[in-house]
Amino acid sequence: MSEQPAETPQPPAPLAGVRVLDLAVGPLAAIGRLLAELGADVVRVEPRDGAADRRQGRIVAGVSLDHLAANRGKRSARLDLADADDRAAFDDLVADADMLIETTAPGSDAAALLDAAGLSARHPALVILSASDFGRTEGFAGWQATDPVLHALSGELSRSGIAGRPPLLPPGDLAYDCAVAQGAYVLLLAFYARLRGGTGDHLDFSVLDGASLALDPGYGIAGSATAGIPASQLPRGRPTVGAQYPIIPCADGFVRLCVLSPRQWQGMFEWMGRPEAFADPAYSRLDTRFSSPTLVPAIARLFAGRTRAELEAEGQRHGVPAAGLLDLAEAEHSPQMAARGAFRPVEIARGIFAPFPDGALELDGARAGVPQPAVQPRAPFPDPDLAAGAAPLAGLRVLDLGVIVVGAEQSRLLADYGADVVKLENADFPDGSRQTRGNVPLSITFAAGHRNKRGLSLNLRAPAGKALFLKLAAEADIVLSNFKPGTMESLGLGADMLRAINPRLIVAESSAFGASGPWSRRLGYGPLVRASAGLTQRWRYPDDAESFSDAITVYPDHAAGRIGVVGVLALLIRRWRTGAGGTVSVAQAEIMLSHMAPEVAALSLEAAGHAVAGGEPDAPWDAFPCAGDDEWCAVTVRDDADWARLCTAIDRDDLAGDPALADRAGRIAARGRIDAAVSAWTQELAPDAAMARLQAAGVPAGAMRRVSELPGSPYFRARDLLTAVRHPMVAEPLLQETRPVRSRHLPDPPQRPAPMLGEQSAEILRDWLHLPEDDIAALAQAGVIGTERPAVAAVA
Repeated sequence: MSEQPAETPQPPAPLAGVRVLDLAVGPLAAIGRLLAELGADVVRVEPRDGAADRRQGRIVAGVSLDHLAANRGKRSARLDLADADDRAAFDDLVADADMLIETTAPGSDAAALLDAAGLSARHPALVILSASDFGRTEGFAGWQATDPVLHALSGELSRSGIAGRPPLLPPGDLAYDCAVAQGAYVLLLAFYARLRGGTGDHLDFSVLDGASLALDPGYGIAGSATAGIPASQLPRGRPTVGAQYPIIPCADGFVRLCVLSPRQWQGMFEWMGRPEAFADPAYSRLDTRFSSPTLVPAIARLFAGRTRAELEAEGQRHGVPAAGLLDLAEAEHSPQMAARGAFRPVEIARGIFAPFPDGALELDGARAGVPQPAVQPRAPFPDPDLAAGAAPLAGLRVLDLGVIVVGAEQSRLLADYGADVVKLENADFPDGSRQTRGNVPLSITFAAGHRNKRGLSLNLRAPAGKALFLKLAAEADIVLSNFKPGTMESLGLGADMLRAINPRLIVAESSAFGASGPWSRRLGYGPLVRASAGLTQRWRYPDDAESFSDAITVYPDHAAGRIGVVGVLALLIRRWRTGAGGTVSVAQAEIMLSHMAPEVAALSLEAAGHAVAGGEPDAPWDAFPCAGDDEWCAVTVRDDADWARLCTAIDRDDLAGDPALADRAGRIAARGRIDAAVSAWTQELAPDAAMARLQAAGVPAGAMRRVSELPGSPYFRARDLLTAVRHPMVAEPLLQETRPVRSRHLPDPPQRPAPMLGEQSAEILRDWLHLPEDDIAALAQAGVIGTERPAVAAVA
């Protein structure tokens, strides 16, 4: 009998043996779930009768789907911290923990009982994430937030909707979902700093900060279609939708296009049959196509009578990025999600199953699915090696091949905390986010997304360039890319080859739909991902089925970048004790669908005949007009107590005393009447005045900010969220994020300017490979590397 080859043992989960106490309630509990997916032993601590979020959201057979989505994979401990015996048990758990997550409201009785500051003082190696809506910020710590309030105050709401109409609340809980990604990033960053430096930390994490920086930051990097125009320079009203990423009707629905590069336009031109009306070479420019009143109608005539699937296939053949708009059920059952096993059935009650995401990442080639909770032995770690005050990622070397938003964010988050990040580009194919409108040498959004990096221009298609890259990879700690799957392999630079020459290397890849499955080779722009994942269909006005309003939003790029870095940090933590590297892969579509997990589960259960209670927000839950031109304030009611406070604040005792409005169901049924009453009150006040009065009464409210207004807003100033910096190639000062979280020990990131293409090529080869000057000059002479600043990168 022939001997069977031995199976290669699967590496340990990155956070195996790391212990986390989780006291988070509501959407932020998903931070702990992410850590559980990475292998941590997460113990959820809640009152003896269960936390309030077990009874909130969508309920089936007595089970909250929202709670389940945020808390799968955790162990549970029911403790009353006011009880002496339970407090002693809790203190024993704290003494054995590495991290603690808590969401008590600042100044509340629960916060005083927990005493996170005291825990931090008694356990100096512990990393505590204290998360609250507005952080421990003077003047705002007691304020209340909901997803609409976060959208209003972060600048997102002002960019959502259609010109001439009220602003449109985005669907779901996107603000909280993106804040979760930011929270997981800063928590693991602080824990890695503890491993290297020996000291824990107490993080003051604001959900508004997280939403402002991780959803669609107005002062962060933007998509290439903006041609370097930052959100702060957008027109004051809602943006005009449809020009950049047009949605076109077809035989069985709609298809969205992303025609950005000259090559893609040539494919579109060929697909249309080379019509004379669009033969002018000027149509290779973005601005010409966006301003044409006849181009989209001509494409619509071509698409009429064809199905979504037919148009997607034709687009692929012509090199034109296209995606059919799917609803949420279609997205969950798509061939891509089925092939990748993105969802798996979970028994929520006896004999009742619903689909839930099977992990947000792939690690070491396998899906990081949610594990069965189990007690784990503590993980041993080496002694610290970091000098006091040093950045936690100091000494790490990163090769950054990422492009556009996800690529920029992943590497920038590492560069901000000490990693030597080399932004690698080919001079003939520079990063698309470098393109600008007009005679400007560097786009503002590129400058924001690539601070603290160095630039290397390298031709990977030349044999000498590939050989040079392999030498650099042998010296690197991390390689990042977000090309279409298979691109690195086609260059002979796949993860297996790179890790063969450097087993300590961590290789991180991001793509639109993942590295496998029938859609893996599709071009993956964010608008196409949103269309294919069911989000575009949901992001519209209730009274207009074709009012798709997500065109200008850059999502899930920033959140996906942070989830990718969470995977990288987890692998760094494992490498700290094992010495071995690993791989991490992020699929943007799966990140997006994971944010809609409760809705996906509810749709499946309803289709199977199960009753789903809840899920619809109370009334009011919207943006309301205020005094002034296009001024608005988001106002929301979460429960009966909020309703009573609202009625008092707007002086409507008649509403408070109406028995038909005494409960949530009655208020939802009477939403039109309630909205009219709130509007009558808000329209007499400026947005800030309405917000201040409602927040003083304990009602969640937020004035709608434009991005240009954020730097001057009282909260952003109090939080010191933005810093003005200068770039030598940009005329005006730039605003960039000051820090991702308030921390006792994490240093603020430096503000070194983003590199011009290949600006530090020679310097990097000297530092990393110790190449002599003659060798560097020869590589430059042969065109293998570029060492000069390029001419202006104008829009193609």
